[in-house]
Amino acid sequence: MFSFNPFHEPVRPFNTQYRCYSVSMLPGNERRDVEKGGKIIMPPSSLDHLARLNIVYPMLFKLTNKKTNRITHCGVLEFVADEGKVYLPYWMMRNLLLEEGGMLHIENSTLPVATFSKFQPQSEDFLDITNPKAVLENALRNFACLTTGDLIAIDYNNKIYEFCVLETRPQKAVSIIECDMNVDFDAPVGYKEPEHRPAVKEEAEPVINESDLLPANNSFIAFRGKGNRLDGKSKGTELPTEALNVPPPTRGIPDYNYELGTLRFIRTAKTEKINNGKPLEDAFSAFGGKGWTLRQKER
Repeated sequence: MFSFNPFHEPVRPFNTQYRCYSVSMLPGNERRDVEKGGKIIMPPSSLDHLARLNIVYPMLFKLTNKKTNRITHCGVLEFVADEGKVYLPYWMMRNLLLEEGGMLHIENSTLPVATFSKFQPQSEDFLDITNPKAVLENALRNFACLTTGDLIAIDYNNKIYEFCVLETRPQKAVSIIECDMNVDFDAPVGYKEPEHRPAVKEEAEPVINESDLLPANNSFIAFRGKGNRLDGKSKGTELPTEALNVPPPTRGIPDYNYELGTLRFIRTAKTEKINNGKPLEDAFSAFGGKGWTLRQKER
């Protein structure tokens, strides 16, 4: 038997309009947590209305600016706004081309779970982040859904990074609550691939002439002088010219032919034509001079 209940009201979706304001206009303390995500603050009456409707949880909403026909999607953070008002993150108002106090149409929405999304950083500064995927994943925890074409903003190390949502799957609007989503990045705006330059051929090292490393032939020579007698007579005591022209021992030149594991003992003294062909180090003889007397011998 069919019974008719005239007082039974059909289930209607949540569909209403509010005046929207940025989070900076919210009374009370500053709410930076709202700016860092993709959720809005609604009035308490909307919670009562939603509780009486047969909606799907979590609560997701479709936001529409009918003047510009701009659409995005979001979640709800709290129901503490003044009646007739909603408060949005600034980046969301910019996407919708809304001004302070503009009219915003809100209706509940059911979105599929995201499987893939692609983002494009709006600045090359994003390349300086060590692990960009981990940074984005942590920031998206404050978001409930993504819409293709949106320009979202995240806060990292006291700096705002903006991303354009280039693609979302399986639809243009997806839910990212408790999902396993693959993330990809496009090249940042203004980024240019580094130009490939051919390797410059290294010039051959100049050949070093060992003779250029020798010190100048102006070193000190001991006893380089002229002897004088008390009786006024002179006797040639100068060293031979060949001895004066003897170059100093070679020092400070590396052995380019050195073999690992060998030791070489090199004498610096050289055999000259003087001193009967003996080395200079063997020519010295202690007290080997001649004695002289001031008394002249009688003839």
